[in-house]
Amino acid sequence: MNILFYRYGSICEKDILKCFRESGHNCITIDDEIFDKNITGEDTLRLVDSKLSNGAYDCVFTINFYPSISDLCNIYHIRYICWTVDSPVLELFSDSIKNPWNRVFLFDRMQYEDIHHLNPDCIFHYPLAVDVGSKQQVIKDALVDGSAAKYGCDISFVGSLYTEKDPMAGILGITDYSKGFLDALSKAQSRVYGYYFAQDQLTDGVIRDFSTSVSDYYRMKADNHLTDRIVIGQYYMGNHITAVERESLISAIADRYPIDVYTRSRTDNIKNANCRGGCETLTQMPVIFHESRININPTSKAIRSGVPLRVFDIFACEGFLLSNYQSELCELFVPGEDFVYYESIEHALELVGYYLDHEDDRAEIAHNGYMKVKEQYSYMIRLNGLLLKAFES
Repeated sequence: MNILFYRYGSICEKDILKCFRESGHNCITIDDEIFDKNITGEDTLRLVDSKLSNGAYDCVFTINFYPSISDLCNIYHIRYICWTVDSPVLELFSDSIKNPWNRVFLFDRMQYEDIHHLNPDCIFHYPLAVDVGSKQQVIKDALVDGSAAKYGCDISFVGSLYTEKDPMAGILGITDYSKGFLDALSKAQSRVYGYYFAQDQLTDGVIRDFSTSVSDYYRMKADNHLTDRIVIGQYYMGNHITAVERESLISAIADRYPIDVYTRSRTDNIKNANCRGGCETLTQMPVIFHESRININPTSKAIRSGVPLRVFDIFACEGFLLSNYQSELCELFVPGEDFVYYESIEHALELVGYYLDHEDDRAEIAHNGYMKVKEQYSYMIRLNGLLLKAFES
């Protein structure tokens, strides 16, 4: 199969490209956006159009959804296949989602339920995957050369604190009532795992005030099915609640236990953690996951039900996973056998203490999670299934 792969630099793209080629597919890439983040939608359209007009392709593949590529594939009558790894992906609400040549695979079931009705024959719920072999090779090399030792720790967190992604930070213009309402709703939602109610609880008055008062309020230019309730509930509040929750969780753990934090976000509000800056995704992150006795995963609130990439990566590194409760995580993996989940910050602290004291239990659970992703969630298995689904009709 001839695949045109438009890349923007997602951490999973190299593993997917490797899998496509090892499966015997001829995969041509467009990599411009990886090196130039100022590329416009028109530039993307031009780059893809140039390839399609000068070659024979069976499909175009992307991570997340590009409306302009979808429209172009619709003109060429070529399948446009995308697989989401993030949430929210507000581009999914563009009118292009209805194109019949789309084959859209969504990792989060709630994301799927939001838009499936717009194109029911072409939109699918499809959880993610991981390249176990590449992660294990990085770990093996670090163990051989001795560099793994510097990443050994009791507890670690790797990722953004979302403080730099919080679109509600410093927002001006809304009324004191709306600000108080949103603050209270955010605080309530931050204490609940497995059910995202904040979007539904927004009142029409608060939505109207927020959407008309915020000067740089997000609006999609193209024809779309996006509502202000979705924008505020998922983009603004989802990211804001994530920032609040991650700082609170890490701070609470750091007050009682040693924790290493690998992030490029500002860490001014986290006082007792060992903040080690960012890490390299391909060469350092797998070793950190493997060498940490406990890896914590506070899932982004905008991922309302799905299992994020971080979870699959931790499993692939045979790391022990302590995650918030997430409904699909408990469907794909067995709690207490493959991983452990917490239902509150207080519960997380109890579990940290228990598993630091019970090394055999911790190691057995980490190994079970590793074996499950190795046997069931490799890219070879998942991508072959995805392509079969994309071309079955």
